[in-house]
Amino acid sequence: MFLIEKELKKRILIIDGAMGTMIQRHKLTEADYRGERFKNWHTDVKGNNDLLSLTQPDIIIGIHKQYLEAGADIIETNTFSSTSIAQADYDMQSLAYEMNVASAKCARIAADEYTAKNPDKPRFVAGAIGPLNKTLSLSPDVNNPGYRAVTFDEVAAAYTEQIKGLTDGGVDALLIETIFDTLNAKAAIYAVKKYFRDNKLTELPIMISGTITDASGRTLSGQTLEAFYISVMHAKPLSVGLNCALGAQEMRPHIEELSQIAGCFTSAYPNAGLPNAFGEYDEQPHQTAHIIEEWAQNGWLNIVGGCCGTTPDHIKHIADEVAKFEPRQVPVTELVLTEE
Repeated sequence: MFLIEKELKKRILIIDGAMGTMIQRHKLTEADYRGERFKNWHTDVKGNNDLLSLTQPDIIIGIHKQYLEAGADIIETNTFSSTSIAQADYDMQSLAYEMNVASAKCARIAADEYTAKNPDKPRFVAGAIGPLNKTLSLSPDVNNPGYRAVTFDEVAAAYTEQIKGLTDGGVDALLIETIFDTLNAKAAIYAVKKYFRDNKLTELPIMISGTITDASGRTLSGQTLEAFYISVMHAKPLSVGLNCALGAQEMRPHIEELSQIAGCFTSAYPNAGLPNAFGEYDEQPHQTAHIIEEWAQNGWLNIVGGCCGTTPDHIKHIADEVAKFEPRQVPVTELVLTEE
């Protein structure tokens, strides 16, 4: 049994908040993003946050430490877009593997420092595997609904490279997150399983987090929450949960439902409310934490934190509010899947 699994049985674990929100506070310029190494790169790179793990690692490590100081048990690597497919926007496909290794090492440095300070509260690094900017279930061309911009094998290959980088960099778990297209997530799960099997390595725990996009209660590719859960349970994940798109208030009924159907640990990291007219998040830390406190009180949570718009202050308030509650007990479910 992995240490993270042992800790999840003892208490509700706190996952960190938004990386992008914290990077924005640094007001970095194009030159800051480029650093010395990429000062003559032929395309604009400002906004490529994952690149900062190579050009400004101290900033990334500093953000990780702020979340750890706020009480986070799990920090995510700065790799939301660190695949060759997503990095093609900046013509940086060849850097994808290196970005993942560097980001994992940044997070590892911060987590290990805080574990050493308090060995009774071990800190974990989750390798963030984002949803891609190309989707297997939806066509980018409204006039040709059958068209796909990418194939399953291409997605799986891109994810395999990311998984290798994260693993080589020393992550504790792999977090397939912000899933709006389950088929993309299937490609990621396939890539994880195949990578560890082919390399005869012990498989790291898989954490899965989907995104309910609106009040319909469905993912962008059309699945209900229960359908989504059934679609990914074959991966035998450490946890299944929800993140992004919704604030805590809007996410509440879905977390309640998930807590009742999931045969594994559950996770939730909502946005800081819904964005305002300027695309900014106004929900204050105490407001987010107040809503999440009820979830913990009801026994719905194993892992909780924040997504877009959340800050170390949000995470501190959430951590303080849920600390007094026991973690959700994973129900004993009938095993319907055959062992591999």
